[in-house]
Amino acid sequence: MKLNAGIVTSKLAETKAFYTQVLGFGVTFENEFYLLLHTPGGASELSFLLPEHPTQQPLFHQPFQGQGMYLTIEVDDVDKLYHELQNKGIPIQIDIRDEPWGDRHFAVQDPNGIGIDLVKYSPQQEK
Repeated sequence: MKLNAGIVTSKLAETKAFYTQVLGFGVTFENEFYLLLHTPGGASELSFLLPEHPTQQPLFHQPFQGQGMYLTIEVDDVDKLYHELQNKGIPIQIDIRDEPWGDRHFAVQDPNGIGIDLVKYSPQQEK
């Protein structure tokens, strides 16, 4: 089983620019109403669909309203990515930090209002 999260949005161009230029995603497929992106390496995908498109069933017509959703992206070097995004002028929504459970992370927001938690997981320590 493979999961592809889909977001209904009118901001396809802004979304494509953000994920490809800021986070290094690639384009798997694209047409005038649908955008399918993949993470570097192709392990995961995200799709974006124009709202109210006549080719789609009503279930997929309503646009995302910019609240109540987040994505977590695990990275190998969270500090390097943090500095890269800072240098690109990308607004950091949650500054880089270490959590008591060992994870190190920071967060940005995509053009649709989706919070993106960029994290380096740390193995849990035995007690």
